[in-house]
Amino acid sequence: LQHPYESFVTSVERFVREASRDPKVLAIKMTLYRTSEDSKIIQYLIDAAQNGKQVAVVVELKARFDESANIRWANRLEEAGIHVTYGVVGLKTHCKVVFVVRRDYSGLRRYAHIGTGNYHAGTARLYTDLGLLTCDPVIGEDLTELFNYLTTGYVPKRNYRKLLPAPKVLKPALLAKIAREIEHHQAGKPGLIQFKMNALEDSDIVEALYRASQAGVKVDLIVRDTCRLRPGIPGLSETIQVISIVGRLLEHTRIFYFHNAGEEEFFIGSADCMKRNLESRVEVVTP
Repeated sequence: LQHPYESFVTSVERFVREASRDPKVLAIKMTLYRTSEDSKIIQYLIDAAQNGKQVAVVVELKARFDESANIRWANRLEEAGIHVTYGVVGLKTHCKVVFVVRRDYSGLRRYAHIGTGNYHAGTARLYTDLGLLTCDPVIGEDLTELFNYLTTGYVPKRNYRKLLPAPKVLKPALLAKIAREIEHHQAGKPGLIQFKMNALEDSDIVEALYRASQAGVKVDLIVRDTCRLRPGIPGLSETIQVISIVGRLLEHTRIFYFHNAGEEEFFIGSADCMKRNLESRVEVVTP
């Protein structure tokens, strides 16, 4: 899904609405960072609880400028009998996920939406964002692990096979993939890294991209706001290009692309390359 070119109302909101009414749906879980004052998603979650489904919502109470609104939403959801939690102590829950468990003809099946933007119909008309609707069973298992962590705080050795969640997995994975691109280029295979994000501030990621450029890897960056990296410096970053798209819409998408010797990898998610996002927040990036 690419918003606002594809309607948030007829895709994401409808996904939650249909899940709330489907008699075969057993559970709906989601994360809530920001939403609109007239949010239909909130009402659909309440409808789902009234229809006998297990509903769990992870509400982030420290969403900047939305603290009081999120407290009101949390109270309203709890009054409707929904299991509301507030994430993991010390970490801000910034990921954008809706997770649906449905009893299918062949057993339980998991459906999910993972996005780069908030579940906010207003900003979905003004921001560019991407979302993935999937029933991939491996992603479903990964999200089961994630919500067990978010709703209980229990920290066993979680094993994520496709998702790259922060703070434990995402940053090491990005650094490893940048290093792999360097190895491919040194082996005579063309290296290419392309990122699109709101901000590039994390010093470890910046230094890794400098190393990639020094090795000859081409790096294309689209950064809307803060960018700590300086492109075009001879011997340091001459293969790096940085642009910022300024137009009618606010560029809010996060995309990570690695050429990987022809076996290309694309990832989207909620995280910018900022120290706070990679180390102090729960984020989700998905292939």
